[in-house]
Amino acid sequence: MSIAAGAVLTGWFVGLSIAGVVVAIVVVLVAIILGLARRISVQARAITGALNQARVNTLALWDVDKVNEGIRLTIGHAQRARASLESRQ
Repeated sequence: MSIAAGAVLTGWFVGLSIAGVVVAIVVVLVAIILGLARRISVQARAITGALNQARVNTLALWDVDKVNEGIRLTIGHAQRARASLESRQ
C-alpha cells in the first residue's frame, strides 16, 4: 500500500469517525427532545384535567344572570304593587 492510499484511507476513517460522532450527538439530542415532549404531554394532560374540573365547578355561575333577572322582575313587580296600593289610599 502506498503512502497516498494510506492517506486516503486515513481520510475515510476520520470522516467516518466524525460522522459517527455527529450521529451520536443527534441521537442524544433527539432523545432529550422526546423526553421533554413526554413531560410536556403529562403536564398538558394534568392541566386539561384541572381546567375541566374548574369548568364543572363554575357552571353554576351561568345561572347567576338568570337569578338576577328574576330578582329584577320581582323587585319591579313589588314596586308596581306598592305604587298601586299607595294610589288607592
